[in-house]
Amino acid sequence: MLTLHRGAVDAVLVQDDRIAALGPAAELAAAHPGARVREWPGGRITGGLVEPAAVELLERRYHPDPREGIGTEPRELPAGLSEPALGGSARRGLQALLARGVTAVVGPFTVPVVRTAVARSGLAVVAADAPFDREVVVGGRADFAVLGLGGAAGDRCLATVLAGRIVFRGRG
Repeated sequence: MLTLHRGAVDAVLVQDDRIAALGPAAELAAAHPGARVREWPGGRITGGLVEPAAVELLERRYHPDPREGIGTEPRELPAGLSEPALGGSARRGLQALLARGVTAVVGPFTVPVVRTAVARSGLAVVAADAPFDREVVVGGRADFAVLGLGGAAGDRCLATVLAGRIVFRGRG
């Protein structure tokens, strides 16, 4: 399925999990009238962010469940945390990363439940010393973030897309 993601200036045409075309939104829309359209007013389409501290954030920090009533900011990992609780913490941490427009994390991850959560998230895992090209390129995997340009959109993430799927969509 073709999906056209339209930012404030440019657009990305996605076919399945790949970038099919880049360019001005009007030109791509005219060339592909049957494409499903996702509008991101005030958004700038980027290759997304790389989180270099992902191991620390996901394996050594606790991301509380909002229902715990202790806030939502990451904190010291509690002693004796069970494996299922650590997995839940990692999933909440991953959701927070996606909400910031992160499309890749620096690994490797050594804790099995965290490694599984990262793999299931769809985020690319890169080595600390490996160059990571965050550019959106035709033929490349459809991993990108739509970041606000200011104004009503602010500097926040409007959407994060991994392998052509919207995995985070900002509210209002």
